[in-house]
Amino acid sequence: MRSAHTVRSLGRSLAALAAATVLLTACGTGGAGEEPDAKPVANETTPDPSPEETAGEEPTEEAEEPEPEPSPTEEPDPVLYQAGETSEEIRELQARLAQTGHFAAQPTAFYGEVTTGAVAAYQESRAELEVSGVVHQSTWDLLLSETTEPTQDELFPKKQVMGYGDNNDQVRGLQARLKQLGHFDVDPTGYYGNVTSDAVKSYQKAAGLEVTGTVYEDTWDLLKSQTKTPTEDELRPPVEVPEADEADTATLDERCMTGRVLCISKTTSQLVWMIDGEVQLTLDVRFGAEGYETREGQFTVYWKSRDHHSTIYDSPMPFAMFFDGGQAVHYSENFRQNGYNGGSYGCVNVRDYDSLEWLFDEVREGDKVVIYW
Repeated sequence: MRSAHTVRSLGRSLAALAAATVLLTACGTGGAGEEPDAKPVANETTPDPSPEETAGEEPTEEAEEPEPEPSPTEEPDPVLYQAGETSEEIRELQARLAQTGHFAAQPTAFYGEVTTGAVAAYQESRAELEVSGVVHQSTWDLLLSETTEPTQDELFPKKQVMGYGDNNDQVRGLQARLKQLGHFDVDPTGYYGNVTSDAVKSYQKAAGLEVTGTVYEDTWDLLKSQTKTPTEDELRPPVEVPEADEADTATLDERCMTGRVLCISKTTSQLVWMIDGEVQLTLDVRFGAEGYETREGQFTVYWKSRDHHSTIYDSPMPFAMFFDGGQAVHYSENFRQNGYNGGSYGCVNVRDYDSLEWLFDEVREGDKVVIYW
C-alpha cells in the first residue's frame, strides 16, 4: 500500500503538469498582453503546404484571352448582266433603262456598247452605285424599284419608217399620199417637219391609229393600201417661176453685183435675188423690232431649214435661210396678215409664201447675203 507521502508527491506532479498544459494552450491562442491579430515577424516564412494538404485541390486554370471578333465583310454584289450577253432579261433591262431616259434605242436583247453606255449613265446618275457599265445586283435592284414592268410595246416597239427631221424622197411620197386623202394641203417638199407631222397626226386620228405624228409600219402599210402610187407631177408639182420686178440696180449695194446674192435693203424694205448682177426676184421684207435689230453686213447662208420651228420663241419659221447666228430670212404669217405693223426678233421676214418657197429651192448654202441701208 502506498504511503501518504507518495500520494502527495504524485498529486503535486499532476498539478504541475496541468499548469504547464494551460500555459502552452494560452501561447497558442495569444497571450494576455498580445493583440489578437499580431503580424508574424519579418524573418518568419510561410511553410509550403504538404502534399496531403494539396491533394484534394483542383489545379487553377490560367484565364484564356478572348479571341478577336472577325471584322465585318462587305456583302457580295454579284454580276447579273454584262457586255457580250444576249437574253430576254437584257431586253427587259433595256426597256427599263428607256423608262429612266438612259436608253434611246430600241430593245434588242443584246448587251453591246450602247447598253454598256446606258448602264454607265444610269449608274453615274445614282450616287449610291459604282459606275462600271456592268449590271450588278445593286444596280438591278435599284432599277427595279424605280421602273415598272415593261409593256409588250416597250419590249418590242413598232418599227419607225419615217419621222421628224427626215429629208428624202420617201417623205415626199408620204406627203403626196397624204395629199391624196386631204391631210396635206401644200406641195411635197421631202422634208419631215411640223407640217408633215401634223398631217400624219390628222391621218392617224381619222384612221383610228395611235396618234403620234410619226410614221410606224402600221401607219405606212395602211396609208399605202388606201392610196395610189404618186405620179411625178404629184411628187414634184410644176413650179411657176415668179417674174422679177423691175429694180433699180443703181441703188443696190455694190457687193450685190457679183455672184449669187440675197441683197437686202433696209431703206427700201426689199430683198433682191441677184445672180451675177442680174435681178432674179424682188420681195417685200421687214426687219427686227426695236431692241431686236437685224444686223447689217455681209454674210453667207450657212444653213437652210424648210419647216423650221423656233425653240426660243416657239414660232414657225418656214423656208428659213440662216445667215448670222439665229437670224435668218424666212416666211412670216404675221407679216402677211399685219404688214409693217410690227416686227421680228431680228430675222428678215417675207410675206409671199409661194415666191419664197421657190427662192428657198434656188438658194444654196454658201450664197452671199448683204444687208445694208
